[in-house]
Amino acid sequence: MEEALGVGLLGLGVVGRGVLEALQRNARAYEARGGRRLEVRAAAVRNVAARAELAAAGLSVVADPRAVATRPDIDLVVELMGGEEPATGCIEAALSAGKSVVTANKEVMAKSGPALLKLAEACGAELRYEASVGGGIPIIGVLQRDLQANEVSSVRAIINGTTNYMITAMSRDGMSYEDALADAQRLGYAEADPTNDVDGIDAAYKLAILASLAFHSQIGPEDVHCEGIRLLTARDFFHARNLGYSIRMLATARQTPLGLDLRVHPTLVPTEDPMAGVEGVLNAVSVSGEPIGSVVLEGPGAGAGATSSAVVADILEVAGRLVSGQTPRRLRQIDQSPRFASLADIHVRTYLRLEVPDRAGVLAELGAAFAAEGVSIASVLQTPHPERSQSADLIVTTHACSDGALDRVLQGLDRSDSEIELGVRIRIEDGCDND
Repeated sequence: MEEALGVGLLGLGVVGRGVLEALQRNARAYEARGGRRLEVRAAAVRNVAARAELAAAGLSVVADPRAVATRPDIDLVVELMGGEEPATGCIEAALSAGKSVVTANKEVMAKSGPALLKLAEACGAELRYEASVGGGIPIIGVLQRDLQANEVSSVRAIINGTTNYMITAMSRDGMSYEDALADAQRLGYAEADPTNDVDGIDAAYKLAILASLAFHSQIGPEDVHCEGIRLLTARDFFHARNLGYSIRMLATARQTPLGLDLRVHPTLVPTEDPMAGVEGVLNAVSVSGEPIGSVVLEGPGAGAGATSSAVVADILEVAGRLVSGQTPRRLRQIDQSPRFASLADIHVRTYLRLEVPDRAGVLAELGAAFAAEGVSIASVLQTPHPERSQSADLIVTTHACSDGALDRVLQGLDRSDSEIELGVRIRIEDGCDND
């Protein structure tokens, strides 16, 4: 019998434990599928004492992840620690030793992915990261293999299950932001510190990974314009619905004449748009290109099951290559210095909720401020403010204009004594943009 392939796990949290259980429970099926037995030989955890039952069962459990990543009897390293360090250093150490790596770490791949992939190729190893984006949606493989004959023009995605769950609760159940967050935390969808999710940071990491693959370019999270959902209220969802839209936390990457347009922010999308029907913790990714047209993938974007499934699939594919002696795929050449479009120059329609004093003359002041920057108002609706008797909500939508022009309008109002305050600004995507 051929010797088993040694697997080392870095991290035994919810996903790591799910991967371990899958490898142990389905060992015979995976061996039959791949031709060699997969044996988890070591795991690195923060608290070794808390994993005493695993040590008693014969698994080497240690606190030093780098020691696992470089063990001579480990052929395949699975990094599930999360965070930038020590994960990046451990992946580098494993690849440098010629060991293939599977990771679910979106932060590492967004910030250091191109360099790590280049290192893997130089060392004859393989780096797989399907689980870093979209949970159970196999979007990485689709972009790397199935769509490689296409010239991609855009990627649109809902790629954070936490914010999508909260937005669904606010839209469908009328919850406040605070109540939706508390509910997401109670169900385990949101962390105690939800910053990365609700401020769009997590989605920006994932969009950087997708855009890098789609456009064969060096793209980092710092290249993505990012806004969160903290300012959304239940009444924004009400007004959006009356206007024929749904609000979604949309990640968008587009080729434009000005360069790559990369954005993560709440967006009004038409109710008939496929993205409007993506609810709860589901994720969806739409890729448009030539000659295929448009492809939409949808699936669970959060939870141990979805992520573990993607991780194990990568493990099995890497194991199959190791057994057959296949060399890893060669990397495509990438643009090291792509051109990025400034958001200020991008033309979009916009929804504004403005808090205004309930008195005569406000609309005239507002109209003058918009006209001064050449911004055309498409619609205006005034409703009573839910908490302030002397104030009103003014719901304004604009025709397509440069984002920078609207910036100047809002900055001018903020500096003036008009008492007009911005409640929230949400960009509209409905096919009317003019770049």
